[in-house]
Amino acid sequence: MTSKHKVDKPLLIIILILTTFGVFTFLSASLGLLAKDGAQYSSVVASQLGFGLIGGLILMYISSKIPYKFWKIYSFWFLLGAIFLTLLVFIPGIGFEFAGAKRWIHIGPVSFQPSEFLKFAYLFYVAAWLSLATAKNKIRTFKYGTLPFLIISFVAGGILALQPDNDTMAIMLLAGGVMYFVSGSNFKHILLVGVLGLIAILTIIFSRPYIMERIVTFINPASDPLTSGYQIQQSLIAIGSGGFSGRGFGQSIQKFNFLPEPIGDSIFAVISEEFGFLGATFLILMFVALLIQSVRISLMSRDSFGGLLMIGIAILIVSQSFLNIASMLAIFPLSGLPLLFVSHGGTALLFTLAASGIMLNISRFKKQ
Repeated sequence: MTSKHKVDKPLLIIILILTTFGVFTFLSASLGLLAKDGAQYSSVVASQLGFGLIGGLILMYISSKIPYKFWKIYSFWFLLGAIFLTLLVFIPGIGFEFAGAKRWIHIGPVSFQPSEFLKFAYLFYVAAWLSLATAKNKIRTFKYGTLPFLIISFVAGGILALQPDNDTMAIMLLAGGVMYFVSGSNFKHILLVGVLGLIAILTIIFSRPYIMERIVTFINPASDPLTSGYQIQQSLIAIGSGGFSGRGFGQSIQKFNFLPEPIGDSIFAVISEEFGFLGATFLILMFVALLIQSVRISLMSRDSFGGLLMIGIAILIVSQSFLNIASMLAIFPLSGLPLLFVSHGGTALLFTLAASGIMLNISRFKKQ
């Protein structure tokens, strides 16, 4: 028996909790901007709530109604369009550079990061190809299983590496790698993909000094507390001062002039300061619940495409969020990745909610 009408309620509840928690936390963290520049505060909040939240909820509703096989049928065109948009960042007058990275494009009054579209389009195409190879019993072959996966990953990952957007590239390829692994690929080919991935990671690390600086800071945050180690030092102060139950909603001190990027990649530190160990643990458990429920739905999916896409989106969202949290806790080098559902970034929130709608649609067709 197959359910074709109702979304999975536990999954929907988890997504709504993460979204609601994220909105209120963001509003609290953004008060640090209000103390500096009221105009900037209004602009940032309007972008997050208007473009990110409202636009994202509309897209989530629409994508939850679109049969998930739609993304399989048009996966190639989505990937092609995403690659085209991402390449626009390199065109003067359209793309613009910030902090040494070309990740944003301006089209009229709108600016956004096309890499957010690319990482989901990549998942669509990888899931479509792997499911096709599985259906033809060729998933374990190098020619039809491994080689296409490597080519797709090289093209999409290479574009992000050129920006450079190493963090997004790593998360995207991790999600793709998990999909490739669970699709039933040949174990020797999995090892080959793993070795090639490791070589790529080491090449990027040793070819880009700022990544090595992050690693050195991670090993010894106190080595340069006023520059490279400043963010992690202030993050740990905020997390530690939150104690068990926190200072209270809106009562963070570190978000005012101390903590870099309090609405961005440091927002978990604000959460920990205001809600303490209890609030931080609650957020982490919500992401764990999202992953567990997604895996459950994936195992009950009608076909391999739905199952693979479900796993890919869940891994993308949860791994990115956990890497953000880990970097703020000083158990992983600083990544610069936003905490999904929470951090500032209208484009990230928009596409995260849209992808959540796709997950909800897949859940409509799970087997009972």
